[in-house]
Amino acid sequence: MPVLRSFATALPPHMVTQAEARAFARQHFAPAFPEIDRYLTVFDHAEIDSRSLVVPPEWFLQPHSFGECNNTFIEWAVQLGETAARECLEQAGLTPQDVDHLIFVSTTGMAAPSVDAHLINRMAMNRHIRRTPVWGLGCAGGVAGLSRAYEYTTAFPDQRALLVSVELCSVTFQWNDDSKRNLIAASLFSDGAAAVLVEGDRVARQAPVDLAATTEAAGPVSIIGTQSTLWPDTMHMMGWDMVDTGMRVVFSSRIPALVQEVMRDTVSGFLATYGLTLDDMSAFVLHPGGAKVIKAYESALGVDPERLAPVREVLRRHGNMSAVTIFFVYEEFTRRAPLGPGEYGLLAVLGPGFSCELALVRG
Repeated sequence: MPVLRSFATALPPHMVTQAEARAFARQHFAPAFPEIDRYLTVFDHAEIDSRSLVVPPEWFLQPHSFGECNNTFIEWAVQLGETAARECLEQAGLTPQDVDHLIFVSTTGMAAPSVDAHLINRMAMNRHIRRTPVWGLGCAGGVAGLSRAYEYTTAFPDQRALLVSVELCSVTFQWNDDSKRNLIAASLFSDGAAAVLVEGDRVARQAPVDLAATTEAAGPVSIIGTQSTLWPDTMHMMGWDMVDTGMRVVFSSRIPALVQEVMRDTVSGFLATYGLTLDDMSAFVLHPGGAKVIKAYESALGVDPERLAPVREVLRRHGNMSAVTIFFVYEEFTRRAPLGPGEYGLLAVLGPGFSCELALVRG
C-alpha cells in the first residue's frame, strides 16, 4: 500500500499577534458595529495567539482590487509552494525530477496556467510529469489531495506523487464587507503551505538526507484508505460568494452543531470498513477550524481533550490556514509522538459542500 514518505511546511514572512489583529478589526469595523467591543470578543475566544501572512499588516489599511489580490496570491503561492516542495523532497533524498505526479491544492486564489505549472517550470521537473490542480474544497482540500495521491500511487505502485497545498486567506479579505462573518473570518484565518510525498509500494526508496527530520524516523507511515462524504442540503454552510471585488467568505454558525450530529457515525462507519473502532486510534489528526469546532469533535468522537493538544497548539500558533492546516497538525503529532509500528491514526477535515474527508494511516 502507498506510504507517506515525507512532508514539509512553510510559512510566509509576516507574523501578527491576535492583539494586533484585534486592534485592526476594531478600527476597520467600528463604523458598522456601534457596540464593536462586544463583537471583538471573538478574537479573545478564538484561542489563537499569532498568525502568519504573506502581506504586512499595513496592507489591510486600504482596499485592493481582485486582480491585485489574485496576483499576490499567484506570486506567493508559487514561492511558498516551491519552498515546501523542495524541503519535502530533500528530506526523502530526492530531486524534483523524481516526481511522477504533482497535485496542487488551494481555494484562496486562481491561476491559468495553474500554480502547479509554475512549480514544474521553476523546479525543472520532468516535462512529462502528470499534474492535477484541485480547487474549491476549502479546508477539506488537504486530505482530499492526499486521497488523490493515495489513489494514484495505488494504481501506479512504482511511482511517486507530490502533493503541494498553499492557502493565502489574507489576500481574500473583503474591505467593503461589514458583515459579522467577515469580522469572524478576520479573527481566524491565515496563510501557509505544505508538501507531502506519497510513494507506491514498489518504489525503490533511498535513505533520507536527515533521518530525524522525516516520518521515516519512526518507520514508514502507510495510507490504509480514505473516504469522502457530502451531506445533502448543506451547501449554504461554507464556501465563497463570488462578488465584484473577489471572494467573500461564507460559513455558518451551525457548523459545530453539525459536527456533533454527524461526525461520530461518519467516522465510525469509515473505520468499521477496516474492522476498527474509535478506540483503536492512537492519534486524531483533526483540522482546527476553530475552538468551537475542536470542542464539537471532542464531544462527537468522545476524545479526551488532552489527546487533541497538538490540534489546539497549531490553532494557537498559526490560526486556520484552510487546507494546509491539517499537515501542520500532522507535523505536530509527529514531533510529539509519532505513530509506532501497527498504531493507527485518523486524519479528518471539513469543507464546502458541506463535506468531510477522512484518511486512515498506520505506523
